[in-house]
Amino acid sequence: MTIKDKIKNLSKNHLEEIIEIRRHLHANPELSFEEFKTSEYICSILDKWNVSYQKGFVKTGILAIIDTKRPGKTIALRADMDALPIQEKNDLSFKSKNHNVMHACGHDVHSASLLGVIKILNEIKDELNGKILFIFQPGEEKIPGGAKQMIEAGIFKDNEPDLVIAQHVCPNMPAGEVGFRQGQYMASSDEIYITVKGKGGHAALPESLIDPVLMAGQLLVSLQQIVSRNNKPGLPTVLSFGNIIANGAVNVIPDEVKLEGTFRTMNEDWRKKAHELIKKISEQTTAAFGGSAEIEIRKGYPVLFNDPEFTDTASQLAVEYLGNDKVKALDIRMTAEDFAYFSQKYHSFLYRLGTAESGVASTALHTSGFKVNEDALEYGMGLMSWISFKLQ
Repeated sequence: MTIKDKIKNLSKNHLEEIIEIRRHLHANPELSFEEFKTSEYICSILDKWNVSYQKGFVKTGILAIIDTKRPGKTIALRADMDALPIQEKNDLSFKSKNHNVMHACGHDVHSASLLGVIKILNEIKDELNGKILFIFQPGEEKIPGGAKQMIEAGIFKDNEPDLVIAQHVCPNMPAGEVGFRQGQYMASSDEIYITVKGKGGHAALPESLIDPVLMAGQLLVSLQQIVSRNNKPGLPTVLSFGNIIANGAVNVIPDEVKLEGTFRTMNEDWRKKAHELIKKISEQTTAAFGGSAEIEIRKGYPVLFNDPEFTDTASQLAVEYLGNDKVKALDIRMTAEDFAYFSQKYHSFLYRLGTAESGVASTALHTSGFKVNEDALEYGMGLMSWISFKLQ
């Protein structure tokens, strides 16, 4: 029996156990940097399987290790563990037990799949070389991100990786399919907080006011010029504001208005320049009305870059494992991922794992009705095991 066939058989044999692990994680979600019970549960499984690990990175992070003691690459595989502040509306026997907390981004699938990879590779350890590192990471959903903090905490202090790999669920792709993209794949992500300050008062006496609502409206329009008139056409960029707080009334103009939004792009130089323009336009626009603006830009995740050579090789390995019709080319995404911190420092790539049921309308990430086809776990643990074995 070939290694590929052995991995496929092990993936099928362990699917039921890994589904149960995934359901436990799904029913017991925890928010970013609060994954204490999740971490304990994962450690208990590693103990049961007699897999070596270190814990306590950024409080809840775990690094499990399979060391063959033979020459070869050090390959790190990463899964995130945190959930989102969403109340689940799915009618499932294993729906979230925790109020307003839900695995609506598939991190339960990521962690369960990585545990499946550990189980498979540990069973074929005699045929491996080098080291395989398994990262269970906290806080992907919240700036500054667990990836950055785990790197700074020295997770690779004694095990510098030659390659870091992650997979992420894709609800728009059927289970059994995967997607790859070389080079720039996911955008940087920054949070924008602007407080427009004026002079409030009675809405019937506009001549005595410095109206921050009017200033905020003009500012929203003016800021869009950053994308339409300062950005190079063809460079993906998004500037959106999703929260506006005035706290006035029908006849009351408030003293200030708060604007909260996000800036995303695929170019780090342009990102820096755009931050400067956001501050400049905010200050000048409000000053023209006699008001002022306080601007805070919380710099989030950088651009996620997939190493072209390793990504191309991995996509060909996926063809070998799944078949040519099951491997798709991905478009860029303006969503963000803190795996980007690994990609900025190490040869890395992130690929997509299809989780949709054939013929069933997909449910979007970060929504209360998000579901996955659990058959995807068989391909998630199998393909990652195959890629890790071949890239040693």
